[in-house]
Amino acid sequence: ALGGRAAALCPGPAGGASARGVGAPLGPAVGRRVPAARPLPRCPSQRWRPPRRGGALPLSKMAAGGAGRSPHLVQVRERIRINGQPISKELFSKYFWLVYNRLEETKDPGHASMPAYFRFLTIMAFHVFLQEKVDLAVVEVGIGGAYDCTNIIRAPVVCGVSSLGIDHVSILGDTMEKIAWQKGGIFKPGVPAFTVAQPERPLEVLRDRAQERECPLYLCPELDDFEGGHRALELGLAGAHQRSNAALALQLARAWLQRRGCRGKEVSPGTELAGRPVPLAPTFRPTDAMIQGLRDTEWLGRTQVLPRGPVTWYLDGAHTTSSIQACVRWFRQAALTQDKPHDGSEVRVLLFNATGDRDMAALLKLLLPCHFDYAVFCPNFTQVPVASNADQQNFNVTLENALTRCLENQQTWTRLLEEKGGQDPWLPAPLRAGGLLQPAPARGTLLLVPPAPRPLNSPALVFPCLAQALRWVAQGRDPRLAAPAATGAHPHPAASSGAVLLREAAAVRVLVTGSLHLVGGVLRLLDPALSQ
Repeated sequence: ALGGRAAALCPGPAGGASARGVGAPLGPAVGRRVPAARPLPRCPSQRWRPPRRGGALPLSKMAAGGAGRSPHLVQVRERIRINGQPISKELFSKYFWLVYNRLEETKDPGHASMPAYFRFLTIMAFHVFLQEKVDLAVVEVGIGGAYDCTNIIRAPVVCGVSSLGIDHVSILGDTMEKIAWQKGGIFKPGVPAFTVAQPERPLEVLRDRAQERECPLYLCPELDDFEGGHRALELGLAGAHQRSNAALALQLARAWLQRRGCRGKEVSPGTELAGRPVPLAPTFRPTDAMIQGLRDTEWLGRTQVLPRGPVTWYLDGAHTTSSIQACVRWFRQAALTQDKPHDGSEVRVLLFNATGDRDMAALLKLLLPCHFDYAVFCPNFTQVPVASNADQQNFNVTLENALTRCLENQQTWTRLLEEKGGQDPWLPAPLRAGGLLQPAPARGTLLLVPPAPRPLNSPALVFPCLAQALRWVAQGRDPRLAAPAATGAHPHPAASSGAVLLREAAAVRVLVTGSLHLVGGVLRLLDPALSQ
């Protein structure tokens, strides 16, 4: 998973290992034992709505395997999977209340609060895997590694760190070296670990962390080395960056198979090269199952294309500089390979939002080479009011705060276009973030009204929710989306002229990026079956 995600493969009860928690990373409120299962207690009538946490992972399917991932795109059940499928609503409800009530019964009186959202779901995931007796658990950290609440597995089968990126700097640090130190916190004594090509200094930090922890660390060979003289390995996930992810997945899978007694056939042994801080892992001939797994891998919300007649949606939850760069390369290539309209009338639209402490200007600047005709900014809320889907609500962010962030992004985009094209009189002066939210008396919803006395003529628009943004982009041409309402139209001058172009264009290409939560909300609206 691009951005330096850390993961571990852990044996389940059937593999003869026990799940033991060290407690410290979880903190005193959660460092306690969850008792063995008892009859399911009666579910209280009130709904628990804890705060949300973030993260992301590509999921590998394993026979009798469990996986813990974050965040979810549409439904919270996506975070806990068995054999590739989210656990059922019935199973989720059963284990949720079992764990919730057990924690309530056994909590330390000095720490009366419940574990936070991500910590609770981590405890619940481990409990599900133990009770359902999975053979293998693929556990991805939430943020970082060293102090993450998932980092309580003392003896995983293998650990992996993928491509590092700058993210969550307020927690992990503002340099790649600091972030690498955090990622290396998942290394365990005597447990093999693998990583992919990294910048020199961060790789040295990973090496030092591995040596401190007496962990054998290896660098994955390029995917080309696994192909040998045979045909190229086909990947189900688009994008050149997925090749390093695939190479890492092969090494992690092989480590598990070796634990099970399956040796396989090595093509070349591991080597220590002069000037390389980490030895190269051996290459081997992938099994037919591995080849099929790489080919059939699907990952919603990452380099995903949804063609809907004249409108094509390109979805990628990239949210770091490195992943946005990869997204741009993928989108430009994917758009180029599509059939061009005979009359050349193609409209490109960017739908963007980002959360947290990310550098919005840096991310938006990377998107300029895509040459969008319109940029649309909106919060991750699917509807206004925001109570439409509890699974996709963030109770730490208000609608007003989220809209202010979108207005700042609109201002940044306008400024970047000015800098790129010079002082073009067609572009307006930068927008001010304050005073742009005014209620529309006729409908009582938020519309974004520019405070300037003269009309603005910028190709950047802000909508209060995803539903309104998608309806404006699609203009009734996507069968899953209703046409925009005739009343209460967006007041921005570019909205009405853009609507005409969108209705008449032979092809509309929409890139949705900047946030996995944004992509999840879009998927929920474009494919309602994902909510069932």
